Amino acid sequence: MDIKIVPLPTEKMKTKISDQSQLGFGKFFTDRMLVVEWKAGQGWCDARIEPYAPFVLDPACLVFHYAQEIFEGLKAYKWADGRIALFRPEMNARRFNQSGDRICLPAVPEELFLKGIEQLVSLERDWIPTADGTSLYIRPTLIAVEPVLGVKPSDHYYFYVILSPVGAYYAAGFNPINIMVEDHYVRAVPGGTGEAKTGGNYASSLKAGLEAKKKGYDQVLWLDGRERRYIEEVGAMNMFFAYGTHIVTAPLDGSILSGVTRDSVLKLAPTLGYTVEERQIDVNDLMADIRSGKVTEAFGSGTAAVITPVGKLCYKNESLQLTNGKVGEITQRLYDTLTGIQTGKLKDEFGWLRFVK
Repeated sequence: MDIKIVPLPTEKMKTKISDQSQLGFGKFFTDRMLVVEWKAGQGWCDARIEPYAPFVLDPACLVFHYAQEIFEGLKAYKWADGRIALFRPEMNARRFNQSGDRICLPAVPEELFLKGIEQLVSLERDWIPTADGTSLYIRPTLIAVEPVLGVKPSDHYYFYVILSPVGAYYAAGFNPINIMVEDHYVRAVPGGTGEAKTGGNYASSLKAGLEAKKKGYDQVLWLDGRERRYIEEVGAMNMFFAYGTHIVTAPLDGSILSGVTRDSVLKLAPTLGYTVEERQIDVNDLMADIRSGKVTEAFGSGTAAVITPVGKLCYKNESLQLTNGKVGEITQRLYDTLTGIQTGKLKDEFGWLRFVK
């Protein structure tokens, strides 16, 4: 499918942020966006890259009433030699359609997904920041826009992509965060939508997140929805626990998002001399292992922050510290290696990078 490039009038061009230390995360957006429509009986059509602007949507659109929508998140990096690299976008394309299948959305052809993003990023290359820790965040989204009040799959969809130049996800820098284990609210259960990247999953996490922040914690760690016993994931990242050089994470059982960075850690860690294991982690056993010193580090993984060190874990009012509140050796090494590959400082031995022309 050809993608039409709609001219960008000079008066619609935005002023770029000159001080990249002020970028934050998800606050600023580039000049253009990709939009492609899907219509019943016609399929994908009207692909265009046009000036960034609000959508005009009918108040009865299905996305507003029945939450038929999904999204993804990936990044583009501008290397010192001027090349622009995307990190494992094919995996995002596949996960996007896996999420869509669960919500009854039409599959976006992988070629269209990748081609559209590459063309958009290429046009907006001057927006990609170059300071340490910065990147261009890419947000593909698919929403149902048919105006009808009825619980059914839509006859009309918008697939669109917007771009945001971002700084480090955590403004305080690469420092350990504090996490509270949630034992009252439930995020997802196998057979539900937990493994889909859909907005409802994040909306359901807000209340517990706010309560955790009131108690001085940065994030919530969810337990399984059946027994409220087994570790699952944090709202914005998958979780890992290091027993010396042995790294453990929860298995993908239908209620956990299949993270791109999670998969990257599982593939990268053995090449650095660590062993990895996917298994159920009983929260009571985990707390006992932290007390005894068997668990030596904990960290999260996700596109936005890449790797996040965990300094404190709280469960049922018991708060335990890890690595004396500092960044652990394994955590630091994984972060340095992954970001090194993404930014071209280290060789990509896995074929994870895709370059924008």
